Amino acid sequence: MKDSELETMRKSFSTVKKRSNSIKESPSTKRLIERVREVKKYSIENNEELINQASDSFKRNDVDFIIAKNSKEALRIIDDLLLEYDCSTIAKAKSNTLGEINLKKHLEDKDIDVVETDLGDRILQLKKTDNKPVHPTGPASHLNVSDITDIVNESLGVNVNPEPREIMEAVRGDVLKRIESANVGISGANAIASEEGSLVMVHNEGNISIVSLKDLHIIVAGIEKIVPTLEDAISVSKLETIFATGNYVTSYMNVVSGPSKTADIEKKLLKNMYGAEKVAVILLDNGRSKATPECLYCIGCGNCVVHCPVYNAVGNEFGFNNYLGGRGVAMSKFIEDDEACYNSGLYMCTLCGLCTLNCPLAIPTNEIIENLRKLSTGAGFYPKAHGIIKENISQNDSPY
Repeated sequence: MKDSELETMRKSFSTVKKRSNSIKESPSTKRLIERVREVKKYSIENNEELINQASDSFKRNDVDFIIAKNSKEALRIIDDLLLEYDCSTIAKAKSNTLGEINLKKHLEDKDIDVVETDLGDRILQLKKTDNKPVHPTGPASHLNVSDITDIVNESLGVNVNPEPREIMEAVRGDVLKRIESANVGISGANAIASEEGSLVMVHNEGNISIVSLKDLHIIVAGIEKIVPTLEDAISVSKLETIFATGNYVTSYMNVVSGPSKTADIEKKLLKNMYGAEKVAVILLDNGRSKATPECLYCIGCGNCVVHCPVYNAVGNEFGFNNYLGGRGVAMSKFIEDDEACYNSGLYMCTLCGLCTLNCPLAIPTNEIIENLRKLSTGAGFYPKAHGIIKENISQNDSPY
């Protein structure tokens, strides 16, 4: 990342810190933290049971439900679903899981136009190169108004001034025009309630509502997103919002429990009144079932990277794909392998523990990374300088 981008990112993070500090210590937030910690602990320990329950609930709700073992399988399932809809354009909402499986590149290679509907994600998409996000909920937090103005004017062939509202209106108009004919929407989910077979999605822009109204709505989420009940799912989503944005609740909270339907004519069930005629949920494993359990406690708020000294110094170079910072490094081991973990910044981490101190779930990321270093060394992935010291100690009884 450029120095100017790092500076803008740090300013954005400072704003989030100030906004969230005022409510993180409130009694209601502390109660919510304790509740979500219990929910996530139970959910990870009983993940297989909850998946089986969710399968039955989705079937009851007329939701297609498929488990994907890895990213390749998830993409194949998506391809099969799209064949029924003959789509050339897809309306996409923000999702780190879709970034994990490289959905956009996969579909663009098939000449399908994937249009990001989230403003930050769309700005990065228009940027075309060096466009990795820097925060789970604020992907373009490293770009200032001047940078964004240049990106929008060059990509869309417009001439907006460096004024946020003008930029927003230009991007919004372009997105709505591009997805007007789209019959497929695809998104992730913040949490999944196994008992009700419901998916919770939070957003401020209203874009997920648009995505979910397409004829086919595909939702891709990791197995760690499943919790027992809808009340639990709402709690997880609320806590994520507090630590990600500094607000108690987002503008919109969508709960999807099946296709659009009505029975207002002689109580005969009809699908596709205004929204999707088909909802398909793809639950992704992709190494999660082998991961260190604490890695799966993450609710995706990004508060760890906001406070991480390494991330604030180097930016999204520290992390793996859309999974940023130390947690991303940890997940890369299970999603891919030891080499990916090493290349994601395994030895960048100072093990200071600020990520854990500022994580609402108190995930011991520094301890996880320390353990992964041992495994990485055993697999032959470690800094060359460390190898030289090791050899010197072995041969000379001295690191020199």
